Amino acid sequence: MAENNNQQSVHRTKVCILFISLLVVSQTGVVLLFTLTILKFRTPKLSVQTATFETLNVGTPTNPLFKIRMNAEIIVKNTNFGRFKFDNTQMHFFHRGTRVATYMMPNGVANGRSTKKIGVAVDMTMASGASQGINSQLASDLRAGVVPITCQGKMRGNVRLMVVLKKNKSADMNCSLDIVMTERCDMEFRGHDISKGTLKNLWIEKLSNQDR
Repeated sequence: MAENNNQQSVHRTKVCILFISLLVVSQTGVVLLFTLTILKFRTPKLSVQTATFETLNVGTPTNPLFKIRMNAEIIVKNTNFGRFKFDNTQMHFFHRGTRVATYMMPNGVANGRSTKKIGVAVDMTMASGASQGINSQLASDLRAGVVPITCQGKMRGNVRLMVVLKKNKSADMNCSLDIVMTERCDMEFRGHDISKGTLKNLWIEKLSNQDR
């Protein structure tokens, strides 16, 4: 009888140890999963979603100039579980290294696991009175029928998780815009994601000659 009681006691002890071990393993897994997902800081993404043009005035190879108004929708994609609070962000637009416009995007907040959309209107201008080298480059582009524009910006801010956890994060953007001077004036917008090193077409719009 005593031997049976001892065997039952040993069995209960083994079952108890097994249960505790499984509980510890499961809790460790939950903590690890929580740490790798909820508490992981991710870099927000900054890109141009869409763009349209109100004004498109261009010169000729003998009188190189352009004036373009672009209405674009900038998106801030925040994949973190906490909010991303960003500062004022300067967006610079260039034609072959020469700045043609600057836009100051106001500060704001992108909530956790969401995408914030920001509308911007940018006037890009290259006057005919630029230096000879710049005029020569623009004249060459107009002669070839393609005017390349690049857009660069760096958005700085911080991600806050679980109220007390905070980490500084920044998002870079480097986009290119090809204005193709054909009979219908095709304009192709391409966004380049620096973090992934991929190039994808985002938007194409065609304007008739009377809209130019």
